[in-house]
Amino acid sequence: MAALPTLPLYATDGLRRIEARLIAACGGYTLMGRAAEALDREIESRWPLAQRITIVCGPGNNGGDGYVLARRLKAKRRDVCVHALNGLLPGVGDGARAAADWITAGGSTSPVPDRLAPADVVVDALFGIGLTRPLDGAAAAAVAAINQQSAPVLAVDLPSGLCADRGRVLGAAVRATATVTMLAGKPGLLTGEGPALTGALRLAPLLADGDPAPSDLPDLEAIGPGWLARWLPPRRRTAHKGDFGHVLLVGGDHGLGGAIRLAAEAAARGGAGLTSVWTRPEHAAAILAARPELMVAGAPAGPTFGELLARATALVVGPGLGRSDWARALLRPMLTATRPTVVDADALNLLAESPWVLSPDHVLTPHPGEAARLLGSSSAAVQADRIGAARTLAQRYEAVVVLKGAGTLIAAPERRPMLCEAANPGLASGGSGDVLAGLIGGLLAQGLPPFEAAVTGVRAHADAALRAAQAGERGMLAGDLLACLRGVMNPLPLPP
Repeated sequence: MAALPTLPLYATDGLRRIEARLIAACGGYTLMGRAAEALDREIESRWPLAQRITIVCGPGNNGGDGYVLARRLKAKRRDVCVHALNGLLPGVGDGARAAADWITAGGSTSPVPDRLAPADVVVDALFGIGLTRPLDGAAAAAVAAINQQSAPVLAVDLPSGLCADRGRVLGAAVRATATVTMLAGKPGLLTGEGPALTGALRLAPLLADGDPAPSDLPDLEAIGPGWLARWLPPRRRTAHKGDFGHVLLVGGDHGLGGAIRLAAEAAARGGAGLTSVWTRPEHAAAILAARPELMVAGAPAGPTFGELLARATALVVGPGLGRSDWARALLRPMLTATRPTVVDADALNLLAESPWVLSPDHVLTPHPGEAARLLGSSSAAVQADRIGAARTLAQRYEAVVVLKGAGTLIAAPERRPMLCEAANPGLASGGSGDVLAGLIGGLLAQGLPPFEAAVTGVRAHADAALRAAQAGERGMLAGDLLACLRGVMNPLPLPP
């Protein structure tokens, strides 16, 4: 199967419409059976020797999936222990039928104890997408019991306590080893706290021949592995450097020359035909010694800033820029130039102090703290609703926004947001954001539209980080990404 450029993600309202159509086509209890089959396959595949399996069931359809799974595993002679939240079985609907069938098959249930008995696998079937309020009382205690034991945890649909739409924790949440999510992808699994709680993720569409496939437009799209091949095709054999643009990067105030050097090499490694740097004069020699392919200038010698600005086809401002008078004097002409422009780091902080509307040709690349300053909010508020924060920033500044972090988001006015979960903790080191800013700038120079350049840069940056992390995430430096970019930026073409 060809790698997909994007993968659809649905918020709760859309998921409910998908579920309702499937229930009308085949029945809710049939869907529970398919979900249990998918969970059983995951256990067989991931933990084939597991014999003692504990299932913790909630009061709704998520718990119903757990009861059907319990009956299926018991029929295979597994030692199955089922705990029901508050010791109560579901009272109505398909969940009640699933629990009754479990009892009829000779199963039993008991309340969730403070400490779970030793098991080979624990299945979290407490809550799914219907959870809207923070867990407390017995529900929070059940989550604590799951998290305190040592066996691997398989979550049904999503870890209980995780908000399916926003990726925030609702009071308490299960830490899963793996998750089988049903019907379609959920944004909360891939952004915010989701990646840390979900573990290995598998999608079970629960579709059979003749069932209606999802027809609603997704709320977001995840950047699939085929995206880079779509936007980075092989180059013409007759190409020359003038075909791939000229990017100008501005930054590197006193003591901050490393940031602009990282960004500039990333722009070049990303494929820009020409790469110029405007920085403090004392940084020029070190940057040129490290990467002589760059053109480095700074007052008073060499070309003037205005001359470089006129030559450039794309701009990057912010890496190592600082907040001095020097920085402020450079920022305004960069933001008012009619060029596609990446605005990063201290350029964002200066923009937050004196905000003005930008344009769809601008790409803002904030981390949560910078996003909070741009919004007049807090990092905690941004992280609690990352998707909403990215959308609000895009509307407020009329620009493309890359909200960095676990599950990086790309938003723009009148565009469906996109999400990239393919990163790793090795990026949590100084300079990684500078590499991303430069990479997006290099793509803008090559003529990619701003939104597509941002999406392509985010995915390429994440893929380079995955390659760099093969030697270990701890101790990975931003400079390690540069050596990996060349391979990432030359993907194999998509099959016809």
